[in-house]
Amino acid sequence: MSEEHYYLELCENPVQFENASSVNNVFFDEANKQVFAVRSGGATGVVVKGPEDKSSVAFRMDDKGEVKCIKFSIGNKILAVQRTPKSVDFINFIPDYPHLEFSQECKMKNASILGFCWTNWNEIVFITDQGIEFYQVLPDKRSLKLLKSQSINVNWYMYCPETAVILLSTTFQGNVLQPFAFKSGTMSKMSKFEIELPVVPKPAKLNLSERDIAVANIYGQLYVMYLKHHSRTTDSPCAEVVLYQLPREGSVKKTNVLKLNTTGKFALNVVDNLVVVHHQSTQTSIIFDIKLREPDCALNVHQPVLPPRSIHPYRIPLTGPSAVPSQPPVPCELYSSSWSVFQPDIIISASEGYQWYLQVKLPPTVNLLQDKGKLIDFLLRRRDCKMVILSVCSQMLNGEDKGSLTVVATVFDKLNQVFKEYLEAEQTYTVAMESGPSRGSTARERPVRTQAVIDQSDMYTHVLSSFTEKKDISHKFIIAVLMEYIRSLNQVQITVQHYLYELVIKTLVHHSLFYMLHQFLQYHVLSDSKPLACLLLSLEGTYPAAHQLSLDMLKRLSTANDEIVEVLLSKQQVLGALRFIRSVGGNDNISARKFLDAALQTADQMLFYTIFRFFEQRNLRLRGSPCFNLGEHCEEHVVYFKQVFGEQALMKQATV
Repeated sequence: MSEEHYYLELCENPVQFENASSVNNVFFDEANKQVFAVRSGGATGVVVKGPEDKSSVAFRMDDKGEVKCIKFSIGNKILAVQRTPKSVDFINFIPDYPHLEFSQECKMKNASILGFCWTNWNEIVFITDQGIEFYQVLPDKRSLKLLKSQSINVNWYMYCPETAVILLSTTFQGNVLQPFAFKSGTMSKMSKFEIELPVVPKPAKLNLSERDIAVANIYGQLYVMYLKHHSRTTDSPCAEVVLYQLPREGSVKKTNVLKLNTTGKFALNVVDNLVVVHHQSTQTSIIFDIKLREPDCALNVHQPVLPPRSIHPYRIPLTGPSAVPSQPPVPCELYSSSWSVFQPDIIISASEGYQWYLQVKLPPTVNLLQDKGKLIDFLLRRRDCKMVILSVCSQMLNGEDKGSLTVVATVFDKLNQVFKEYLEAEQTYTVAMESGPSRGSTARERPVRTQAVIDQSDMYTHVLSSFTEKKDISHKFIIAVLMEYIRSLNQVQITVQHYLYELVIKTLVHHSLFYMLHQFLQYHVLSDSKPLACLLLSLEGTYPAAHQLSLDMLKRLSTANDEIVEVLLSKQQVLGALRFIRSVGGNDNISARKFLDAALQTADQMLFYTIFRFFEQRNLRLRGSPCFNLGEHCEEHVVYFKQVFGEQALMKQATV
């Protein structure tokens, strides 16, 4: 199958650890993204592998029984090990601290510890079947201090390290969930909520299993994802994923339903804000974007964005003494029953000793999602989207996939809306920084320029400049596309850069569409600018009227007086330049030498006489003498004037 088929892949550099056949137990720590391979026998050997080499560590512990759970605090400072249902043991890994074990029993009588979660480098939560206990670990004293506890019957729990929220399953059926949030030594009880279970025939009862629940951060919001295996209606037996949004304050809401259109065993990941649903029996995965609205579905009911596809095949290189250099890598068994899936994007194969990060490949999505508007909406929300979006734009303007002008306009509008929102955020930030912090306001963060911000230079460099050079595309379509992009920028009040106007002008001139160019300039479709006026001047040889169009533009700019003078002098229109500068009141400051040089180059003696006399009169009016100052460097012009008209023609100084 071609590379374009797969839009999901396992990362190239997985975390590799000793597989399950050579160790007693393998544990995963969701907070530090670490795998613990534990081997017992005499002493307990532990090898910890993390996403970075520096987070990998190996050590030995006294064998005090089977390890039920093992995790480092954030930064590998303190190790916590659970061996019994009643207590958790701790070992300092802080430099210069004694490497000795200390222990903490749970406070609640007759309670059994289900597990524990580190919420900070020195803060830990015990989850028992009777509630939760929040502790501060004091490594120097080798003891723990109880900060807060809460009694509640607990069936099982889930932890989201990104938000430091623990979710507890309560009640007989397990479908009433109670979240708790942790931050800087505080524990907050969030709103509890009930998961709506499928209706089953009486007297059977369905309990909520932790296998069907996942907690993840999607678009900056915390969600509980419930894998509902059977719909309540008999005419729709397919499974679905129901999303509940958990705000820090306020009630929990059921917000989204993801239609899986099949039944069987599923697993959930979240990658780049996409919900990925793996289906074991078909060995395929589908993705959902909860921000994409389905036009033919009820509000917030979603179909898969793309058709089901397998994860890209992965090959495991052979290592060890038995490996032969020429031996090809062994294909990895995808969707294996030994796979464990962790949030947000982790897949672990204990049997093969690999921990992968799941990744989304964007280029294959381009040909799988035919609706260009929907495709752009999808891509704009992805992390590494810029070059893919630009390739979509190029594809949309060229060849067989060429879109209609309406489609082109839709895509441009979507891109420029994101561009505009970034510019506004940047402007708001700049104004806030210049005005200084106001009382009671929180510090502003500079807006991040994500890859979704496609600016005019991106579009010009990667799409439009090469597009205008295409020989097999109608020049009418080319000009229409350029004008559509300019319209889109104007619509959201983004100042159009002069190089886009230059592209329009060059395209019009190349196709000898001078009447259209004249119309565009006359009706200000192309905005006035100095670079544009200079470009028009350079086109005079091809289009003589461009000279006057350029002058008219410079006059309208009113800040381009020097440029107008230069243009007129270059055309040997010396008197015209002088008249213009007098009309704008700048004749007292202009360089006499510049005008005298220009007059000299015309070889028109009477013109030189007129210009020379003008500056003599200016000198007399400003300084009381017709003579030129040494700093004006007009000596050679005075000599020439004497040679042609005689010394007696020089103006005499006025006498009082």
